[in-house]
Amino acid sequence: MSIFKGLATLILAAVALSAVEAEPHCPGNVKSLSLRLVMRSQIVVPIAINHTGPYDFLVDTGAQVTTVDPALAAELHLKIQGTAGVTGVNVHASAPLTRLESVSTGAHSVDNVLAVVQNLGQTQLADRRVRGVLAGNFLERFDLLIDYSHEILCLDDSMQMRARVKGQHIALSAQPLSKQGSAAPQKLVVAVHLSGIAKRQLLQLDSGSNVPLLYAGQDLGRLQTVSAPLRGRGTDGQQHAFTVLAGQDVQVGPHSLRQVPFVTPMDAGRTPPKADVDGLLPTVLFERVFVAYSDHYVVLEPW
Repeated sequence: MSIFKGLATLILAAVALSAVEAEPHCPGNVKSLSLRLVMRSQIVVPIAINHTGPYDFLVDTGAQVTTVDPALAAELHLKIQGTAGVTGVNVHASAPLTRLESVSTGAHSVDNVLAVVQNLGQTQLADRRVRGVLAGNFLERFDLLIDYSHEILCLDDSMQMRARVKGQHIALSAQPLSKQGSAAPQKLVVAVHLSGIAKRQLLQLDSGSNVPLLYAGQDLGRLQTVSAPLRGRGTDGQQHAFTVLAGQDVQVGPHSLRQVPFVTPMDAGRTPPKADVDGLLPTVLFERVFVAYSDHYVVLEPW
């Protein structure tokens, strides 16, 4: 999920998007889906819900369950089927649950998609055209390629892209079973080494986030802060305080990223437990990100 708009420049100042080539396309015969970027980092694509639309939805690899904003849910006359806990950066709340008969984007469609009905907070403040979030419980049905330099998204259920995407396979960390014993939508968690922390960090690859983040509750005292605390509006629409940490050299698989600035929430008492992940690593730090959900690996291509 997006943290807040003001922090986007911390990483985007160092990222120069490559010129878009004519007629960009996905590897193999996979049809490309044009995307647009909100705040130069967050991916938005048109989708159809229950054969109506299109509606602009944020593509968020950091979210497990698809989200529909309340106004759109009312327009579609969606039936509420219970509630579910929803967590984010400094956010823990309950939200109504519904099921979408079908969700489709480009040439791909998934039936019977679980969704929560929830305000979109900062995402919708940044772009009021966004009506929801397309999350892991849709994306995990496909191989996924995010190509920032060409502004295209590729979804593939034929496995054609795998043979054409070059680069080292970086294993995703094993995911725990849910309390009911079934597999929850997969989180894209990779092992990362930071120059200022001896312990290996498990960071979630997050296309909905615009700044690298380390959760509070771990030993961050050795990381020198580089500025006064910052405040910004979170995904819940509320103001939150963040500490900006000194830039870290990041080693993920074979790739080294130099002096990446992280933030950490200051109001740690409001942060829900994050036992299985230490923070967030935005996918926009890479030019291309390929995800093989079914085989539990990613291929990252730095800028």
